Order: sequence, then structure tokens, then C-alpha cells
Amino acid sequence: MTDLATLTRRAALLGIAASLGGCSALSSLNAAATPLATFDLLPVPGPASGPQSGRTILVARPGTPAAITTDRIVIKPNPLSIAYLPEGRWPEELPSVLQSLLVRSISGTGRVAYVGPVEGGPVPDIVLLSRVDAFQAETAAAGVEVVVDLEMTLLNDRDQRVIASRGFGRRVRASGDVAAAVVPAFQAALDAVLPEIADWVVAVTVRG
Repeated sequence: MTDLATLTRRAALLGIAASLGGCSALSSLNAAATPLATFDLLPVPGPASGPQSGRTILVARPGTPAAITTDRIVIKPNPLSIAYLPEGRWPEELPSVLQSLLVRSISGTGRVAYVGPVEGGPVPDIVLLSRVDAFQAETAAAGVEVVVDLEMTLLNDRDQRVIASRGFGRRVRASGDVAAAVVPAFQAALDAVLPEIADWVVAVTVRG
């Protein structure tokens, strides 16, 4: 009788454990299925005054490291670790977001005959290539800082000659480590970087 009672209790306990495990798995699935908040970034045109370029410029999709070739917002807790903010994402994969920002920021100057993405534009005079060396938030003792580091190269499409290359970057302090605090810091960095890139592209294509 005692053995039967013991087995009955064990079976009940196993049933409870299995039930709890199922609840835990279901909770994880529900969390994974919860849509993340989407955060967009805005183009920032370069100055409208200055030399005009009659060139056709196409902007290639930027090259990015695998860790940031995603729609997730990257944060580095330390130099050797990579994580993603759990409550936010970009509207598209980062290379597509940056390509669109570059096209609209350069076009917004009104100083270039045509600017568009490589995928659907006419035969270009010049192609803008870019490499993203950093586009992430970083945590440190002093707080959270956003790092944007872009390398731009202008290429003559006819002979594939490199016309000019230049790096652009900014570090901006964020007010916290959640997406709603980090994204405005990314925008502040782009507010400084995108007009510089747009003005540089127009100036170089006028000279070149």
C-alpha cells in the first residue's frame, strides 16, 4: 500500500513538473512571437548651396559585418560580446536602411542630376560604395554610447577607377540602454554624419 501511495505521489509530481515545463515552453514561444517595436531613422540632406553636379550617382548597398547585417539593434556589453536590444528593431536590415538614408540625404541637397540605388537606377557616372565598420551601442562605466563609423568610396563606373575615399564617424552618448533611449542617439550621430557625406559626395563629383 505504501509503495502504491509513493508511486502515486511521484506520478502526480511528474505531472506537475511536465505541466510547468509546458507552461514555460509556451511562455517562451509567446515571447518569441511578440512583435518588436520598430524604430526608423531619418535622412539628413547636405547643404543646398554650393556647386551643382550633372552626374548620375548610384548608391550601392553598404557592406556590413555579419553581426549587424540584420534588422536588430546591436549593443555591445563589452568589446568581445555582441547582443541585440530585446525590445526594438529597424524597419529593414541595416544595410538597406543605410542605403536609403544615403540616397535621400544626397538627393535632398538638390545639387545632383540623379541619385538612386544601384538595384534600379540608370547607367551611372559614379557609384558610391560604403563599408560600415561600426553601427552599435556600447556600454561602459560612464554609460551607453552609440558609435557610427562609415567608410565611403566614390568609383568611376566607366573605368572602375577610385575617385576618392573618406571615413565618417561619430560617438554620441545615449540616455539609457533601451531602444527608446538608444535610437535617438543613433539619429543624432546621423544628423552630423549624413550632411557631411552628402556634401563631400557632391563636391567630389563636381571636381571629378
